[in-house]
Amino acid sequence: MTATSLTEAPLLRQPGFRDLYIAGAVSQLGSQISYVTLPLLAVTTLGAGPGEVGLLSALSTLTVLIVGLPAGAWVDRLRRRPLMVATDLARALVLASVPVGWWLGWLSMAQLYLVAMLVGAGSLLFDVASLSLVPGLVGRERLTAANSLLVGTGAGMDIAGRSAAGVLVQLAGAPVAILLDALSYLWSAAWLRRVHEPPPAVSDRPARESLRGRIVDGVRFLFGNPVLVAALTQGTMANLAFPLCSVLLPVLIVEHLGYPEWVLGAFLAVGGLGVLAGSSAAHLIGRRFGTGRGVWLVSLVTTPAALLVPFLDRGGWLVAGAAAWFVLTFRTGINNVLLVSLRQRVTPDDLLGRMTATMRLLLMGALGLGSLLAGLLGEVWGLRAPLWAGGVVMALSWLPLAFGPLRRQP
Repeated sequence: MTATSLTEAPLLRQPGFRDLYIAGAVSQLGSQISYVTLPLLAVTTLGAGPGEVGLLSALSTLTVLIVGLPAGAWVDRLRRRPLMVATDLARALVLASVPVGWWLGWLSMAQLYLVAMLVGAGSLLFDVASLSLVPGLVGRERLTAANSLLVGTGAGMDIAGRSAAGVLVQLAGAPVAILLDALSYLWSAAWLRRVHEPPPAVSDRPARESLRGRIVDGVRFLFGNPVLVAALTQGTMANLAFPLCSVLLPVLIVEHLGYPEWVLGAFLAVGGLGVLAGSSAAHLIGRRFGTGRGVWLVSLVTTPAALLVPFLDRGGWLVAGAAAWFVLTFRTGINNVLLVSLRQRVTPDDLLGRMTATMRLLLMGALGLGSLLAGLLGEVWGLRAPLWAGGVVMALSWLPLAFGPLRRQP
């Protein structure tokens, strides 16, 4: 396919991108089902307590921190489509072990911990390879439109998957719901086999054969690029702030304010709608203002809404908090499209995997740190202290975008 046809053809009529899109949408739907179902299975079948459920949820993040940097080097060294097919098949096999273990009577928390770690590692490799493959499938001039479609569909799958999980568990049981997630990965692998991966770009940089040397090259590239550093700083502040504002919401909304559980679910679902709306609007905002100016202006306007979240209370303040949550996640949807597209545009093909993996490692680290700080601040100074800390950090997270070269990016 020529560069001209890449530019003119509708994205979902380009076979390679369409197959990647379908594969990712279905597997993400299944992933969100397991996101809800695995902890439910641990509680209802194995009698897991809060500490065990918390560890189960944290293990996928810890996996990213452990294998994040090597994953980028592996992705840049290997063909991406076969790697994605292999990770889909591996995740399907690992998840299928859960219902098999349940049916045979030997399911344990140790097995669920191992499943969480292996699926987290597979998802990291898949996501890094997918983000590295998109520029070659659609052309760098169409990255914003492609990422808008991918992020928007992902947000929709998040909402649909988490909503469907409760119904599936109620009707068929948690093991069957997890088996459906395993089947979704088989579906994804089948569609990915149809993708024609472009040949790897020829680099003018000397090759570094050792894993350590390739990792160092990726880290050096990221921190040597002022645009990427600004995007990373902003993302780190946002990822630190979100768990500060959200980790203790179940305690605040359900236990402290006395609302039923569905109110908490509805509050958090507003976030998915915000990401969906932001990703849908990102392409228009980028075309109207440019990438750098667009994300700066949106951040300047939306981030002060974080200062409403600490006022969560009964009545109108709950509605105000939900509206603020929508505004903040709308900004997340914008950034997930425009800043990811920018990162892909300024990074050479042979460094895309390492840049993406390094970025993800640091952003996931910020999420983990924010969760730990939320618990600590809540224990020492009360439920609203982490909300205030997160609100202030989020309200200031536009600063890295305003001062520096990112604001001038087209």
